[in-house]
Amino acid sequence: MSLLGADYRRDMGVHSYPVLVYALTPLAALVLQAWLPRLVLGYTWFDLPLVVTVYFALARRNPIQGTLMGAGMGLFEDALTHHAIGVNGIAKTVAGFLAGSVGVRIDVENHTIRTMVTFLLSLLSSVIYFSIYRVLLGLNLEWSWLAELMKAVVNALIAMVLFPLLDRTRVRD
Repeated sequence: MSLLGADYRRDMGVHSYPVLVYALTPLAALVLQAWLPRLVLGYTWFDLPLVVTVYFALARRNPIQGTLMGAGMGLFEDALTHHAIGVNGIAKTVAGFLAGSVGVRIDVENHTIRTMVTFLLSLLSSVIYFSIYRVLLGLNLEWSWLAELMKAVVNALIAMVLFPLLDRTRVRD
């Protein structure tokens, strides 16, 4: 028996989605994130797994689910790319937790708020990523504020397009 009835979910704004959306959207984001940089042969200006993690964490309004989704997406992204295992997992875990926490505290139905949250969490994820590489792994990576700012802007633009599309797949109570 479900602990959260339809009335409670509707009052809190907690959304549910078909199982295929939960399965295929993260899978598509991971595949595109691993495949497109090889096709473009350069730096990627987007982070699709982060955008999907932020969307589902905001929509479900649950920090624990956001944390688990961020951890899973980050670890699978590390496994599919050349990164050290766990670096993206840590960064996306923090982003998923914060997105779920924001979803609990404020109304995130507004597209502007969701875009701003995606922008800020993209910057935070980049800072965590580079901090882990420099402090924990002792590797000296090049850091460019302008590049990370552009990446956050592109992620926010992707969110502006992707979030309304995913909103159409909600299960209506």
